[in-house]
Amino acid sequence: MDKGTILRSLVETYGYYALLAGTFIEGETILLIGGLVAHLGYLDLPVVMLVAFIGSFSGDQLYFCIGRLKGRELLSRYHHWEKRVDKVHCLMARYHDLIMVGFRFVYGIRILTPIVLGMNNEVKTGRFLVFNAIGAVIWSVSIALAGYFFGYALEKLIRAVKHYEIAVLFAIAGIATVFWIARHLRRKRL
Repeated sequence: MDKGTILRSLVETYGYYALLAGTFIEGETILLIGGLVAHLGYLDLPVVMLVAFIGSFSGDQLYFCIGRLKGRELLSRYHHWEKRVDKVHCLMARYHDLIMVGFRFVYGIRILTPIVLGMNNEVKTGRFLVFNAIGAVIWSVSIALAGYFFGYALEKLIRAVKHYEIAVLFAIAGIATVFWIARHLRRKRL
């Protein structure tokens, strides 16, 4: 078996599990890669989206429950989270329901937001569950599609470069030759 066949086999066998684990924890990067791998034909795009939804939704539900049960204890232990917690509170005051849908798209507060929301007794568990599900659907579909279309664009770019590779190689060789001659002439003058 060559390396390409082994890699393909690993991705096809464990790709969805890796995607589930990655999106459970945080996951933009792994989901982008999942979309790219789906474009390459190793994984199925709708399944990538479904697995990402399950991972993201269940991870954030867990963080919400942690916030309900141990949120204050966690915050007292991790003082360096204070600025991000304040940011979540400001966003909650301003965008209440919208932050429950869109926190996945805000860098730096992705994991902390459901914990803080869980600590807030005004946010009912059922309400968070609904908005979490809506946000997880939007996030998993949009990020997976971004990865998929990035793969498409990358493939087009590689084809375009391949079409012009001889011209590009000659241009690079020509530029290198000009620099070499200029350097050689400069040394002679000195």
